[in-house]
Amino acid sequence: MSAAVDADVLSVTFGALADPTRRTMLSRLTKGDATVNELAGLFPAISLQAVSKHLKVLERAGLVTRGRNAQRRPAHLRAAPLVDVSAWLEHYRQFYEGSLDRLGEHLAQLQSRAAQPPTDPEGS
Repeated sequence: MSAAVDADVLSVTFGALADPTRRTMLSRLTKGDATVNELAGLFPAISLQAVSKHLKVLERAGLVTRGRNAQRRPAHLRAAPLVDVSAWLEHYRQFYEGSLDRLGEHLAQLQSRAAQPPTDPEGS
């Protein structure tokens, strides 16, 4: 996959994850499959149609698949896109941790210097 395609896939995934309603739906799906009606039960103030639209956004991002079980169409969490997000974020985690390590070293040097008695420039 090219970098442009990877970026586009990440954009769709991040876009789907940007909404707290969709993140709550994904969190619920970690406990097992759920129908639209079951997911709608999490959001009494949101219409069934709105919940269905949120679910479609998650489907387009590849985060959810829908099955068929007689009249039911349970949603199922598909975590593969989250692996891609995690891999992309790993580079920034390493940068962040490296920055904190360098800051810690700098602070230790400053504390070490502050703990040393001042030197007399005239040598007395």
